[in-house]
Amino acid sequence: MVRSKRVLTLAAAMSLLFVGAANAGAVLDKIQSSKTMTVATSATWPPQGFINDKNEIDGFDIDVSKEIAKRLGVEVKFITPDWDVITAGKWNGRWDMSVGSMTATKSRARILDFPGTYYYVPYVFAVHDKSSVTDHKALNGKTIGVEGGTTSEDFLNQALAIETTDVPPVVYDVKTEKMKTYAGSVGPLDDLRLGDGARLDAILTQRSTLDAAVKKGYPLRAVDNAVAFYEPLAVATDKGDPELKAKLGTIIEEMHKDGTLAKLSTKWYGVDYSTVK
Repeated sequence: MVRSKRVLTLAAAMSLLFVGAANAGAVLDKIQSSKTMTVATSATWPPQGFINDKNEIDGFDIDVSKEIAKRLGVEVKFITPDWDVITAGKWNGRWDMSVGSMTATKSRARILDFPGTYYYVPYVFAVHDKSSVTDHKALNGKTIGVEGGTTSEDFLNQALAIETTDVPPVVYDVKTEKMKTYAGSVGPLDDLRLGDGARLDAILTQRSTLDAAVKKGYPLRAVDNAVAFYEPLAVATDKGDPELKAKLGTIIEEMHKDGTLAKLSTKWYGVDYSTVK
């Protein structure tokens, strides 16, 4: 009886091992057999993703997705679930990957895989045009606005936990107990534009977000040329398909090497964010 139990246990273990092996590469197999790659992204975050004048989804992330699909030899389909649903993992086949400028953090890496980083956005401190501040270190102790639940909030809390190692070490040289958080990225910009010190002394935001606001007439400027930190933005996949992860990693690496990502970044941002400067 004892022996038969051991044999049964061994058989069960081998069965689980076989099932795991059989499922390895299941998502990649589905993409290749259906000739369609389903991507979860955003349609409300220009220039990464938005609906253009032709009522079509467009943007940097969209072009990156199309290029990945092209290199896989398949068509691409876009869906736009809520962000918290995407980042929760356990997608259960509802989509194959996320190309939505997701930050590869250590907490997310526990539930998602990140095959490759396709661009790096610098975060900078910005002030009102009438501010006399010219050195970001002078913002210590000032009232600083950030989008809540983002890496900018993590930075000011000295709790930034980025998973990738291909970015410079983070130096927390601005500290404040007067941080104000906002539900979106526009809120800090709108409050700062009211005047120097009216509601905020400064904000911490993506350089691309600041540049877009300035182009729209916001009277803001980066404090100096210092980068607070670089945010690595990556393609994400659900756990459990090492073959898909490896394939996407190879494709993203090739897109870096042949200049495709540099070209697409320059098209949408006016600057090459494909590498850390």
